[in-house]
Amino acid sequence: MELKGLAAVVTGGASGLGEATARLLAANGVTVAIFDLNRAAGEAVAAAIGGTFCAVDVTDDASVDAGFAAARAAQGQERILVNCAGTGNAIKTAARSRKDGTIRHFPLADFDRIIQINLVGTFRCIAKSAAGMLALDPMADGERGVIVNTASAAAQDGQAGQAAYSASKGGIVSLTLPVARDLMDDGIRVNAILPGIFNTPLMNAAPDPVKDSLAASIPFPKRFGDPAEYASLVLEMCRNSYFNGEHVRLDGAIRMAPR
Repeated sequence: MELKGLAAVVTGGASGLGEATARLLAANGVTVAIFDLNRAAGEAVAAAIGGTFCAVDVTDDASVDAGFAAARAAQGQERILVNCAGTGNAIKTAARSRKDGTIRHFPLADFDRIIQINLVGTFRCIAKSAAGMLALDPMADGERGVIVNTASAAAQDGQAGQAAYSASKGGIVSLTLPVARDLMDDGIRVNAILPGIFNTPLMNAAPDPVKDSLAASIPFPKRFGDPAEYASLVLEMCRNSYFNGEHVRLDGAIRMAPR
């Protein structure tokens, strides 16, 4: 796929993996709309790359519809969608309190929240973006568009406390092939990336000893991933027209321990 002159939407584009992706796409001639809840950060990134910011909650149908309408009015129908919006929590399925011995289970509202943001929110954006792409004429190579989703290494080896997060990211891995098959006759490709431990705002908030220990657990290179490395793989998945229906780990060969 030739990227120059195309339009893209990047969810979660105000920071971390999404910001790096938005910046790299823009540097390669793509006009980018950023979907995010952080207006100040999102508007700053959009201004820096000559793009558009749309305040979007991926768990809300009307919000996503309004975001796509605003993005398309500003830059035309997107041919590229990158889903980076997501969050996590750390709660055991059931546990006994070390303080008083009381037993509690995973609050189901907290489980549902992660599924709604990471999995349902991702699919909501996929479905709405793909419907828009179907209205486009195919390009010279027969493609109408490409979708890249963000899963996680935790989809395959989630740690203790990651039941909701791993389930949400495992769902993204599992939907990759069937969605690619749903859209194959219309020239829309679908892939997923499974990042390991990356240098994002969430990880930067951890204490230095925790970050040092995590970095040491990565086989090679012994450091956190750089968001620019994630963005580079997104770019390759967009450019390489034979990349379809695939999920790829990007993790320095780490395999997560139980805790």
